Amino acid sequence: MGSASNKTTGNKAPGKQNAADRRERIAKLRAEEQRREKRMKVVAISVASVLVAGTISVGTYIVLNAQHKKDKEVAAAKSPIPGVKTWSNLTRNHVQGTVNYPMTPPVGGDHNPVWLTCMGNVYDKPVQNENAVHSLEHGAVWVTYNSKASAADIKTLSDKVKATPYSLMSPYPTESGTITLSAWGTQLVVDNASDPRVNEFFTKYVQGPQTQEPGASCSDGAM
Repeated sequence: MGSASNKTTGNKAPGKQNAADRRERIAKLRAEEQRREKRMKVVAISVASVLVAGTISVGTYIVLNAQHKKDKEVAAAKSPIPGVKTWSNLTRNHVQGTVNYPMTPPVGGDHNPVWLTCMGNVYDKPVQNENAVHSLEHGAVWVTYNSKASAADIKTLSDKVKATPYSLMSPYPTESGTITLSAWGTQLVVDNASDPRVNEFFTKYVQGPQTQEPGASCSDGAM
């Protein structure tokens, strides 16, 4: 009797079948990993696009808002302020002693060689006209008030002056208006600190076009 044949059937050997299954599983895992990485890239790109768009929007808003504010300030500086009085051809000599000024408080004319310190200084007593006028020549705004001014108004004006270089404030008992804002050759009288013209006056005349000596110091003066 012949021996049984050792030829294999059409089925793969168990070892080869296991290897094929393993390769197939690995291929599926790799394909799934690639799909997952692709999805993550899409999400990352989308998130980045949103962040970039948001940053651009915020940046654009900041730039436009700053430009709008600047445009308003420029427009305010050019627009006349109702009630403002002006004087021209004021003398600018340095003199010693008292000067008789034609307006109260004075807004220009001959003055003391030493200016009054005006870097947001608030004085609780009257100051010398001649020193204050020199400060006006340097582009300062001088806020004065009489006994009609309320404590609240004085506090509001004091806070504004303290926050504004090239400004100063002092009581002026003999002035006719409750609150007076003075710059060189320029003056405005208001009844209270909430008058919107107060801010307009500061915007226009602190180191404004009326300044006789732009950039001159307001530090290290008298008082």
